[in-house]
Amino acid sequence: MYYPYMPPQNRQQKGRTMKVTGTATVSAEPNLVIIQLAIVTENNELTQAQQENAQKVEKVIQSLLQLGIPRENIQTAAYTIHPHYDYVDGKQVFSGYEVTHALTVRIENIDQAGVIIDTAVQNGVNRVSNVDFTVRNSQKYYQQALRAALENATAKAETIAETIDVTLDPHPIRIVEEANEQPIVYQTFAVAKENTSTQLEPGQITFSASVRVKFQYYVYLSLPFFAA
Repeated sequence: MYYPYMPPQNRQQKGRTMKVTGTATVSAEPNLVIIQLAIVTENNELTQAQQENAQKVEKVIQSLLQLGIPRENIQTAAYTIHPHYDYVDGKQVFSGYEVTHALTVRIENIDQAGVIIDTAVQNGVNRVSNVDFTVRNSQKYYQQALRAALENATAKAETIAETIDVTLDPHPIRIVEEANEQPIVYQTFAVAKENTSTQLEPGQITFSASVRVKFQYYVYLSLPFFAA
């Protein structure tokens, strides 16, 4: 004889899977700034252009050292020589050489960044190509964001499981970290004038993380119960 009642012991588990995406962000105050400065000189004679450039570069470096910047924090980023040509009556006419020496300066006291730019400009720098605020040990902040992203994905899976009344296995069976690009912060600033210093606003840096996670959950299928 068939009985419609189905006790718990006669329920069968059937495993299924769900996929969710978790995201998170972590903000940090910058504690490091990297500035790229360049000294550009022009002259009809290449040797003179190089000599003038070298003298200005040395003057800039000495001025930065006097501000307390460690010598190892001042490095050459690029050195280029380009011939210049003008067009006169449709003809290409040589007009001299351009020599560019770019320096990368790492500053650990970010409040000093404006003063360093002003000092460099006063001593021969005529191009400031990039100001990048960042943090030391940036991986620490990204790891925090990554952990929070996984927690976010787990919370989503738990919500879904509760909503559809199924049992969730809390241990993921697959985790895929989405490609992540470290944040790059470009800043704008005003070049120093007579009685005005360059003002920089670093703001905050945001680290983002995203993961795709696959969970297993169980649906209980009731089996018919037959009396003996």
